[in-house]
Amino acid sequence: MLRISQVKIKPGHPVSALKGAAAGLLRIPEEDITGIKIIRQSLDARKKPDLYYSYSLEVALKDEEKVLRRFRGKENLVCRVDQNPYRFPESGEKKQTYPTVIVGTGPAGLFCGYFLALHGYRPLLLERGKPVEERQRDVEAFWETGRLNPDSNVQFGEGGAGTFSDGKLNTLVRDKEGRGRMVLETFVKFGAPEKICYDAKPHMGTDVLCGVVKAMRQEIIRLGGMVRFGSQVTELEITDERVTGVIVNGVEKIACGQLVLALGHSARDTFSMLRRRQVPMEAKAFAVGLRVEHSQRLINESQYGMAEPGELGAAPYKVAAKAANGRGVYSFCMCPGGYVVNASSEEGHTAVNGMSYSTRDGSNANSAVIVTVTPEDFGSGDPLAGIRFQRELEEKAYRIGGGKIPVQRYGDFKRHVMEANTDPRQDVPDTCGKECPPSSAGTGEGEKLMPRCRGAYRWADVSRILPLECSRAIVEGMEAFGRQIRGFDSPDACLSGVESRTSSPVRILRDEGLQSAVRGLYPCGEGAGYAGGIMSAAMDGIRVAEKIAGEYASG
Repeated sequence: MLRISQVKIKPGHPVSALKGAAAGLLRIPEEDITGIKIIRQSLDARKKPDLYYSYSLEVALKDEEKVLRRFRGKENLVCRVDQNPYRFPESGEKKQTYPTVIVGTGPAGLFCGYFLALHGYRPLLLERGKPVEERQRDVEAFWETGRLNPDSNVQFGEGGAGTFSDGKLNTLVRDKEGRGRMVLETFVKFGAPEKICYDAKPHMGTDVLCGVVKAMRQEIIRLGGMVRFGSQVTELEITDERVTGVIVNGVEKIACGQLVLALGHSARDTFSMLRRRQVPMEAKAFAVGLRVEHSQRLINESQYGMAEPGELGAAPYKVAAKAANGRGVYSFCMCPGGYVVNASSEEGHTAVNGMSYSTRDGSNANSAVIVTVTPEDFGSGDPLAGIRFQRELEEKAYRIGGGKIPVQRYGDFKRHVMEANTDPRQDVPDTCGKECPPSSAGTGEGEKLMPRCRGAYRWADVSRILPLECSRAIVEGMEAFGRQIRGFDSPDACLSGVESRTSSPVRILRDEGLQSAVRGLYPCGEGAGYAGGIMSAAMDGIRVAEKIAGEYASG
C-alpha cells in the first residue's frame, strides 16, 4: 500500500475522478490501481475563487516497487504506508472485585467507558444530568422560557458541553499511538458521516452528535456496562490515601476499584468537594471573551472569494493576534452558519457559547474572541480562584442583560472601551434598566446584521463585563482581524457575552500513570485540565482506560 499526496481536483468532482487523478500523478494506467482510500481532504483556497481539493490517498497497485523506484527522492509525494494500527492492552487473568466508576458522560467519560466495556470490563458511568434526548428538551425549554434546570442544560447532561457546539473534531495532540484515528472511526461506527475520518476540518454538528452519544451509551450497556443518570457524586470515600467508593446524591454508597473523574469544566460544586477532601489541584490559565457575529456571506467572500460557495458549505476561519499588553487574542470554537447560545448552568449567571447544526445553514457566522488569563489575574492562590473569576464575569453579564444574552454592536463596544479610564466592571448596576438600543453606526451596505441566538437576547452595554485590559485586548484583536478578513471589525458586528467556559480553570493533578496522589483516582479529560475539546477529551478517556486495563493485564 502506498500513500500519495497533493492530488488536486476541482470541487464538485465525482468520487470516480480520484482514481484517474491518482493514476495521472503516478503516471500509470487507472487499471493498475486495485484499491483506493481517502486519508485526508483539504481545501486549497490560496488562489480564490479558483479553489481545489487537495487529497492524500492510500492506493494499492499491481506493481508498487516500480512506482516507488520512479518516485525515489520524492517521498513527499509518494511513499510506502507505515501500518501501525491502534492496540488496546490485552485482558489478563486478574479480575475486578469492584467496578471502575466513571464520573461524567462527556467525550472523556464515554470513551473511557466504551473502551473498557469493549474489552470485557463492566464500568459504571454516573451522570448528574439526563439522557441526551431528555436533555435536548430541557435545553430547548430553557432557550424558549428562560427557566434553567441546574442539572440538565448546555453544560450538564449526557454528551457533555460539546454536545451543544459545532462538534469540531480537530486536535493538536500528537498521536503516534493512533488514538485519534480510533476516536473518529468510533464516531463513524455510531452514526457520524464517514467524511470526518479524512476531512482536514472535521465536524459533526449538534444534531448528529446527539444521536452518536445515545448510540454509544446503548452499546456500553449492551456490552455489560451500566449508565445511571440523575446521579451526582457528592462525596468520596478514601481509605489509606486510596479511593474506595463514592457517595451519590448524598445518600447512596458505591464501592469502586478505580474512580475516573471525567468531569466537565463547569462542575464547580464537585471541584469544591474535591478541594475539601484535599485532592491535589491547582488553578490553571484559560481564556475569557465575547462571541462575535458576522454575516456568513461576508466570511464566505473572504475565505472562498464567493458569497454562495455551494457544496463547499459555510466557510470557517481562524484568527489570532497579540495585544500590546502581551495577551494572546484569538478566535475559538468558530461556528459557520451557527448560533450564539445561552450556555448558563447557574441561576443568576449568564455564559454564552456557539453552536452549529450539521448543515451549517444559518445566516450568521460566529466565534468567540477570547483573551488569555492566568492565575495571576485571579487575585488569589486558591486552586478554585479561577472559578470565582468566571462567576464574577457571569454575574455581571446576567445583570447587564437582565437575565438575557447581552448584545452590543462592535462600534459601540470599541468606543466605550477606548473612552474608559477605569475598570468598568467596578460599577455595574444590579439591573440593566431599559434596554439599550442597537447602534445607529453601520456600514451603509444594506440591512443591518441582527444577532442569531438560541435563548432571548437584549441590547446592552457588553463593554462593562470584562476587565478593562481584556476588553482593550479584544479591540486590538478585532482591528488586527479586520486586516485579515475584510469587514471583521465592522462597527455593525454583534458582540455578546460572556464567553467564560472555554476550558477548565482547574487542573486535578496526576502522575505519569494518570493517577492522583489519592491512589485509584484518575483525573481525566477537559474538566480535569487535560484536554481542550471533543477529540482530545475522548483520546484522554482512552488513555485512562488503557491504564486501568493495564492494572489487570499485568496481574
